[in-house]
Amino acid sequence: MERTLKFNIFRYNPNVKNDKPRVETFELNETPRLNVFTALNRIREEQAPDLMFDFVCRAGICGSCAMMINGRPTLGCRTLTSDLPENIELYPLPFFKMLGDLSVDTGIWFRGISEQLESWIHTQKEFVPEAEEERMDNALANKIYESERCIECGCCLAGCATAQVYPHFLGAAGLNRIGRFMMDPRDQRTDEEWFELVSTDDGVFGCIGMMACDDVCPKDLPLLEVFSYIRRKMSVVPFTK
Repeated sequence: MERTLKFNIFRYNPNVKNDKPRVETFELNETPRLNVFTALNRIREEQAPDLMFDFVCRAGICGSCAMMINGRPTLGCRTLTSDLPENIELYPLPFFKMLGDLSVDTGIWFRGISEQLESWIHTQKEFVPEAEEERMDNALANKIYESERCIECGCCLAGCATAQVYPHFLGAAGLNRIGRFMMDPRDQRTDEEWFELVSTDDGVFGCIGMMACDDVCPKDLPLLEVFSYIRRKMSVVPFTK
């Protein structure tokens, strides 16, 4: 039986003078295999041409359409309305800079964390273009690959209580990125250098272990495994000061 869905959508444009945050309701007839992303496009085409939200790939790869759907951070393109009640609440992700309505700027944070953590291979070896690529154990390569699957959607940060209170907390996305380079044998940073980077209240020991990030990650990254690896590595680093 076809349902009439009610989308209660947060509206606010910070660039419009005197605009105030509010919730507007839009009704839409449900169609087979309808997802939230497609529903938002229909609402924008038929009812609210100024509605702001983000999308790129429409295939759960880019992470752009992440938002709060009935209180849970997730991807609009991967959320079927058939899995939701008739009343659907849509809000922008918390933690990130507000752009308008359901649109937030995740790029500022991810660019900043990439620079802060120096997310590239640190090595003193001279690059030789003709050299054969270094071989790596398959099991280790697979672990690194799993961490590399992060699409930087921001759901983990939106679902993290610590990140909401402490804006400088690295969060699951930052810690996952650190773990990826810690595991990489080509990165020559020492345990002491890693310790200075992550062993603070803003790093791995600031995590209170609720693991909401693991619950809401749309790509099912092995975050618990990565955090445990970092904690084990850092717990055996000798304190030299």
